[in-house]
Order: sequence, then structure tokens, then C-alpha cells
Amino acid sequence: MSAPVDNKVAVLVLQHPQEQDRALGTAKLICSTLANARLVIGLSWRNLAHALKEPAEAKDWGVLYLGSAHAGGKGPLVAVTGKGEPIVDQDSALAGLKGLVVLDGNWAQAKALWWRNAWLTRLRRFVIVPDGPSLYGNLRREARPDAVSTLEAVGLALSALEGGDVRDRLLAPFRELLAKARAEGVRDAPKRDRRVRR
Repeated sequence: MSAPVDNKVAVLVLQHPQEQDRALGTAKLICSTLANARLVIGLSWRNLAHALKEPAEAKDWGVLYLGSAHAGGKGPLVAVTGKGEPIVDQDSALAGLKGLVVLDGNWAQAKALWWRNAWLTRLRRFVIVPDGPSLYGNLRREARPDAVSTLEAVGLALSALEGGDVRDRLLAPFRELLAKARAEGVRDAPKRDRRVRR
């Protein structure tokens, strides 16, 4: 395995407990590929410092928000207001950013994490604008055609923030995981609901 990517902007992955056993989940890959990344599993935390397990100021952090920006050709990372509209001065929105929180789970799980952690609303909000469909292809069904994996979103965000080859280095182990899954016929279908339907 190659040396971890020395990312300057920290990444904190908040993972919904039901996502942790997904065969094709990407949170662990993010944390094994990036030197400055942490994965925490749960539903709610008191604040950013509680989730990070170290002191942190909300003003220094951003969150990948669960919306699509009306970005009009901007991207791959767009700072948005609380209403999801792009901020006019994108450069100042990025200035001094020390870390990025990402929510890991399907759309319903990510929304649950968003609503259960009110402190996320105090962070700077960003959306990613993908430059193509997810590499998952037909291996994992996404809620929206423009949805990408957590790893792909982090790669896009860090490429905008730091440049360099961070995105390519993140995508390499993901491509390997997907190639192996395709070769073995693995699908990332959700667990079957065993409750009796009436």
C-alpha cells in the first residue's frame, strides 16, 4: 500500500451506524488513504469538538451540505448560504478552512445525521458539483443521478481546496474495490427488511 496522502484540510467522516457494514462503503478507504482523516460512527454528538475528540472551532470548519447548488458552471466545490445559494465571494468562504465534515450514509441516513446535529448549521456550508456520474455505476443505487460516493465527494472537495493529485490517489483504491466487486459479482444492496408486511 502506498503512503497516505498528506492532506492539509482535515476530514471528519460522521458515519450513520447502519452504513458501517456496507460491502462497498468508502469511509474506511478515505481514512486509510488520507493522513489527516477521522471516522466516527454514531447518530449525534454535542458539538464539533465532541465528534473530533479534540478542541476545534466551528468557524474554522465546513460541512459538505446535502443539496445541489444552482452553481451555473462553478465547481467542483461551491460555498453556499443557509438557503443553498452560492456565496458571492467564494475565495473568502474558503479562506482559513481547517477541516471538512462529511456525512456518510444513504440520503435518508445523511439527512438524519444532519437533523440530529444542530451544530453542523454553524459550520460553513459547501456543496460539490460532480464532473461525471459516480464510479459505482450499477453496483450501488443512488437516490439522485448526480449523487456520488462519500469518497468521490471528499476527492472533489480536496482537489478544489488543495490541488495536486489527492483526488486521483483517493480514487485509486476505490477503483480497485469496485473492480474486485464486479469480478466477484458483489452488489451493495441494502439488507432485506425481515419484518412481516401486512
